[in-house]
Amino acid sequence: MNTTTTTRPAPTHRPDRQRPARRTVSQANRGYLFVAPFLIFFAALFVVPLLYAAYLSLFKERLVGGTAFVGLDNYSRALGDDQLIGGVLRVARFFLLQVPVMLALALLAALAIDSGLLRLSRAFRLGIFVPYAVPSVVATLMWGYLYGPDYGPFAQLADKIGASTPQFLTSGHMLGALANIVTWEFTGYNMIILYAALRSIPHELYEAAAMDGAGSWRIAWSIKIPALRPALLLCVLFSVIGSFQLFAEPNLIQRLAPNVIDSSYTPNLYTYSLAFTSQDVNYAAAVSFLLGLVIVVASCLVLFLANRRTRS
Repeated sequence: MNTTTTTRPAPTHRPDRQRPARRTVSQANRGYLFVAPFLIFFAALFVVPLLYAAYLSLFKERLVGGTAFVGLDNYSRALGDDQLIGGVLRVARFFLLQVPVMLALALLAALAIDSGLLRLSRAFRLGIFVPYAVPSVVATLMWGYLYGPDYGPFAQLADKIGASTPQFLTSGHMLGALANIVTWEFTGYNMIILYAALRSIPHELYEAAAMDGAGSWRIAWSIKIPALRPALLLCVLFSVIGSFQLFAEPNLIQRLAPNVIDSSYTPNLYTYSLAFTSQDVNYAAAVSFLLGLVIVVASCLVLFLANRRTRS
C-alpha cells in the first residue's frame, strides 16, 4: 500500500504593519520625556511667575479695605507717570548713544581678526572678549573707582598736572559714563557674533573678488559687511533688550552720584524701587508689563525698518 505524503508549504509570516506605527508613537513619547524637564522648569520659573505678576497688576493695596481689584487702573496710572516716561526716554537716548559706538567697535574688531593681517590675533580676540566674562557688578565697581572725583586715577592725574578734575559723574556726562561701561562689557560679545558670521562666508567670494582686482578694503565693504546684516540685526535686537533692562550699572553708580541718579533713572531701577522700597508690588507689576511691551514694540520697529531697507 503506497502512501503519499503531501507537504504543505510553511506558513509565511506577514510583516506586521502596525509595528512601525507603534514604534513611531513610542519614539514620540520618548521625545516628550526628554523635553519634559525643560518644559517643567520653563513653566515653573517663567510662565507661572509671569501669570502671577499679571494677576498682581490688577489689584491695589489700600490703607482701608485691604487689597482691592482695580482692573487696568495701574496701567492707566503708569501711562501718565512722568517718572516712568522720563526713564524710558532716558534709556532711549542711552541706546542711540551707546549701541552705534559699541557695534562699530565690534565690527572693526571682527573685520581686523578675519582679515588675517593682524598680529597676535588670538591675544587680541581674547583681550576684547575678556571684559564680557567680568560680572557687571565688578565692572561697574572698577569703573566707578576710575570715575571717582576725589580718589580716582583720572582725578589724581589731573591734580598732578594742574588740570581741572574730570566730572564723569555729573548730570551732563552720566549717560556717557554708563555707556562707556556697557560698551567695555559687551563689545567682545558682539564681536564674537560678527566674527562667527564672517567665518561662514565662502572663501570663493573673496577669491573671485581678488581676481577682479578688489583690495582688502573693497572686499570688506562690498562682501563682508553686506553679508553681516543678519548678524548685525541680531546684535541690534539684543542691544534693544539690554538697554531697556539697564539696572546693575546705574544702581551701583547711584552710590557715587545720588544727586544725579535717582530711583527712576531707568525703568528697571524705578520698578525695583517701587517693589522693594515703596512696597507697591501691584503697581510695579503693571510697570514691568508695560516695559516688556515697550521692548517688544521697539524690537518689532527695528525688524520692520531692517526688512524695509532690505526690500528697497
